[in-house]
Amino acid sequence: MSYTILTAAEAAEMIHDGDMMALSGFTPNANPKAIFRELSKRAVRLHEQGIPFQVGVLTGASSCQSVEGDMAAAHALKFRAPFSTNKDFRDHTNLGEVDYEDMHLGHMAERLRRGFYGEVDWAVVEVSDYEEVDGVCRAYLTSAGGIVSTIVRLAKRIILEHNRFHNPNSRYLHDTWEPSEVWEDREVMDIHSPYDRIGNDYVSIDPRKIVGVIESNIPEEARAFREPDDEIMSIGHNVADLLANDMKCGRIPRQFLPVQSGVGATGNAVLKALGTSNRIPNFNVYSEVVQDAAIDYMLEGRIMYASATAMTVTNEALHRVYDNMDYFSKHLTIRQSEIANSPEVIRRLGVIAINTPLECDLYGNENSSHVCGSALMNGIGGSCDYERNGYISIFTTPSTAKGGKISAIVPMCCHVDSTEHDVDIIATEQGIADLRGKGPYRRAVEVIEHCAHPDYKQLLWDYLKHIAPMGHEPQHMRAALAFHDTYLRKGDMRLTDFAEYM
Repeated sequence: MSYTILTAAEAAEMIHDGDMMALSGFTPNANPKAIFRELSKRAVRLHEQGIPFQVGVLTGASSCQSVEGDMAAAHALKFRAPFSTNKDFRDHTNLGEVDYEDMHLGHMAERLRRGFYGEVDWAVVEVSDYEEVDGVCRAYLTSAGGIVSTIVRLAKRIILEHNRFHNPNSRYLHDTWEPSEVWEDREVMDIHSPYDRIGNDYVSIDPRKIVGVIESNIPEEARAFREPDDEIMSIGHNVADLLANDMKCGRIPRQFLPVQSGVGATGNAVLKALGTSNRIPNFNVYSEVVQDAAIDYMLEGRIMYASATAMTVTNEALHRVYDNMDYFSKHLTIRQSEIANSPEVIRRLGVIAINTPLECDLYGNENSSHVCGSALMNGIGGSCDYERNGYISIFTTPSTAKGGKISAIVPMCCHVDSTEHDVDIIATEQGIADLRGKGPYRRAVEVIEHCAHPDYKQLLWDYLKHIAPMGHEPQHMRAALAFHDTYLRKGDMRLTDFAEYM
């Protein structure tokens, strides 16, 4: 069966106001870009004519500027889920222009199957190649898995974006699998190590749904994270030392455990510290993403095997993978997100979960997503999938931000993404707070003593010892958010005077 070849502009004209679109990709990688570059332009033209045009967009995780940044700026997003890190999207969402559901990434495919988002009008999937075998279109994915297996089955219509920037052999990295829709027939996810594969290297599509194929050659809109500075590297070394000591004490087996690390400079620093520590053996990664540092360590053999949902890497690192495909096809697996983020698999493998918050409070609650309670910064992504189910849950952050005007250690988080019940370790450049086996007051002492910046340490001691009334978890309801209130009024949390709140 031959497929109609469409230009990106022709494909964009097929999309109607109010349509729900589900996309390939996970982070800025493997998103369909050509159609959205035209769709945002079309939205602007229609709005100038007074014609309404907005769509819903569902993805595996965050996406790229062409999808959520330009579409938000064009006022073309009606609904968005489950995650974003894009500044333009953030700005327009904080203006109340986008209905955004911040959702655990491991839940997305299941929520789609259950109809929580209504009908999926379009699936738009970036592919490195495609072919028809026995009446079924086999679509070969590019640099990420995401929720493709589910969306192509549920969507009414499908557009393939054949991006020739990607090596067709990227197919050999993928393991695509979807659990049964019927609960009583649902199979065990038979993954007992990061290198186990349980599915196919392609996604099966009913060819009757495919309305056309867009030919493109567009590099990934990849993010290059800054090199870790001394402060951030000290966080990484603190984590590496903690894990090495846990291994020495027998809390971690001598062969070590798989590591999950979030996206960003701090995550790269932790991976770099683990990779360069002579106390940590060669290790595996079971994570949502692999970044540039992971690719380098894989080539060196320091990371023996990696499983992820995306290569969230620069285009240079992506081509290092493509140029060494014989090697990486044996050492890297890209999965669908509900497998990578599965509580069942994470718990079975004993994954060490390492993620980055905006702030942590004295008792171990953390906030990854909102500034001063209301302004969206990022979504929660898959951090909670891993932290709730990991063998050890670690949050890593510099102790201050904005030149010291903001403390990452606060009396009470202004928004909670992971609760104190799911957080084992907090790490800053100041040190490590080991919260395991400690009640609330001992946790607070640990966090202040080992993680707080010296500029804030006395304020936090004052709050704990003199302001908050004694109880199982001491909190003074008027003073608990004094740091945040002071920052909003005076621009510097260090100016907090608890007397104002008494």
